[in-house]
Amino acid sequence: MGFVRRQAVTAALTANAIRPLPGFRTGIPAFFAGWITGELAPHVLAVTAGDTAVHLARGRRDRLGLALAGASALGLGYLITQSRTAVHDAEEALVEGLGVDYVEQLDAKPTPADLKTEWRRLVNPFAFGRAASKAGVEVQRNIPFAPYGKRGMLDIYTSADTPESGAPVLLQVHGGAWVIGTKEQQGLPLMQQMAAKGWVCVAINYRLAPRDRWPAQIEDVKRAIAWIKDNIADYGGDPDYVAITGGSAGGHLTALAALTPNDPAFQPGFEGADTSVQAAVPHYGVYDWTGDDGNRNVALMRDRFLAPRVVQAPYDAAREVYENASPLQRVTSDAPDFFVIHGSHDTLVGVHQARELVRRLRETSKRTVVYAELPGAQHAFDVFPSIRSQHVVKAIDRYLHWHWNCWRREHAESAETGA
Repeated sequence: MGFVRRQAVTAALTANAIRPLPGFRTGIPAFFAGWITGELAPHVLAVTAGDTAVHLARGRRDRLGLALAGASALGLGYLITQSRTAVHDAEEALVEGLGVDYVEQLDAKPTPADLKTEWRRLVNPFAFGRAASKAGVEVQRNIPFAPYGKRGMLDIYTSADTPESGAPVLLQVHGGAWVIGTKEQQGLPLMQQMAAKGWVCVAINYRLAPRDRWPAQIEDVKRAIAWIKDNIADYGGDPDYVAITGGSAGGHLTALAALTPNDPAFQPGFEGADTSVQAAVPHYGVYDWTGDDGNRNVALMRDRFLAPRVVQAPYDAAREVYENASPLQRVTSDAPDFFVIHGSHDTLVGVHQARELVRRLRETSKRTVVYAELPGAQHAFDVFPSIRSQHVVKAIDRYLHWHWNCWRREHAESAETGA
C-alpha cells in the first residue's frame, strides 16, 4: 500500500472517530474503526508523523498524501485534546451528583499530579500484566463459584497491603453482547487501580448465549454476589460492602443486578441468598430491551439479535421477559447509589439509553445518581489505559472511595445510636 493510500485510510479512520457513521448497520464497523483510532490517537499520530517523515526523507513530495497526512494530524490532535477533557468532564459529574464538598469525604483530596495524564502508561497500553506487577497487585485465578466449569469461575485481585479483613469489594462483570467475553479481558485498569489501593476486586465469568439462553447470565451474576457474601472474608473483603461495575452487556448486568436485589426469579435454587449491592458503576450499558419508546436501533437489536441469540424467543411471545430484563423497567425508590458513564459517540449503544436511566433514577431513587457523559467517546473506551480511560478510572476511584467512606460513617453512626 502506497503512501497516499495509507494516509487516505488514516484520514478516513480519523474522520469516523470524530464523527462516526450513524445507523444500526454501520454501528459495528464504525465502532471498531472509531474506538481504536480515538483511544489510540497519540499512537496513530506518531505512526502518521513517522510515515510522513520517511516519505519526505526519500525525496518524495506527494501533495495529496501530504495533505491527507496534515488533515489526519489535525484531526488526531483534536481527538487527543478531546480525550484530555475527560478529567474535567468526570470531575464536573462528581460535583454535580455528590456536591462540591464530596472531596472532604476522601482519604486525601486529589492533587494536580493525581489528575494529570500519565503519558508513560500510554507507550504500551496493552501491558496489563506488567502494570499489575508494578503496582503490587496479586491475582488468584479460576476460583469456582458455580458448577459450570470455566464459565463458573472468578479471579480475585488484591494488594499485598490489603488488610486481613474488612476491605471494600468491587465486582467486575465483563461485556461481550452476552455471547462472548471472559473475565481476563475487561475492567483491568480499574481493578488494578482499586486493588493497589486496598480493595478486593472480583472478576467473573458467566454462562453465555446462545448455549445458555437468558436469564442464565443474570443468574450467574447473582450467584457470584451470593458467593462473595459467603466467602470474600476469607480473602480480606467485607461481605457487607459490595460495589458492582461492568461495561456494555456487563453494564446491563451491573445495572440489572443492582436494581433487582434478592429477586427470586433471577435466583433459582438460591432464592434466600442476599444479592444486594451498595453501589453500581455501569459503563455504556444496554438499559432497554423493549424498544417501547419507538427507538429504531433498540427495536432492531431486540428483534435481530436478542430474540434469536440471547432470549431465543420473539418479543411479542415473551414481552415480560424483555421487560424484566430491562433496567429502565426496574428502577425503584430503593435503588442503590449509581455512577453511570457513557460516551456521546457510542454507535453500538446509543447514549439516549444512559440519559433515560439517569432521568428515571433521579426521579425515583432515594440515593445519589452521578452521570458522566464523555464527549467524543465511543463504546468500550476503557478497555485499555488510554488518555480518556485513565481519567475515568481515577474518577471512579474517587467515587468509590467517597462512597465507601460515607457508607462506613453511616454504619458507625447507626451502631452508636443502636438503629
